[in-house]
Amino acid sequence: MNLEEFKSQLSTLEKIYFQLPSGALVSSHFHVTEVAKVEKEFVDCGGEFRKEEKISLQLWEADDYDHRLHPEKLVAILNTAESALSLKNVDIEVEYQGNTIETYDLNFSKGEFLLVSKKTDCLAKDQCGIPEKKLKVELSGMTNNACTPNSGCC
Repeated sequence: MNLEEFKSQLSTLEKIYFQLPSGALVSSHFHVTEVAKVEKEFVDCGGEFRKEEKISLQLWEADDYDHRLHPEKLVAILNTAESALSLKNVDIEVEYQGNTIETYDLNFSKGEFLLVSKKTDCLAKDQCGIPEKKLKVELSGMTNNACTPNSGCC
């Protein structure tokens, strides 16, 4: 989810809910302690230079159980950060304290922001010798003439 999509969803809500991949909700008294522009420059394992920019929101829970961040307040925080940090309309990731600082992608469904687990991936599979996954074909659904030499079915 990018910045504009996030702000648009916030504008439709009365309360903010973040759901963890386990299905549990982040406590309602969370704080957004950071809105950050994260710029990353790196070389992938194939030797290609890459740049990436994201916005990071850090959620934190304190012992002030009466605290509740309202959507309009979060939009105001985002607008301030957007101006101060020259934020682009890029994807948002969310940091949240688990066993360590965990980083999630962000989606939205049924009135809740979903914290989606991230996974590592190789960006240069063609350079690393990682074989492509073979297409699985249901043999029972094939006609007699469907599998010919060089067709890739076997």
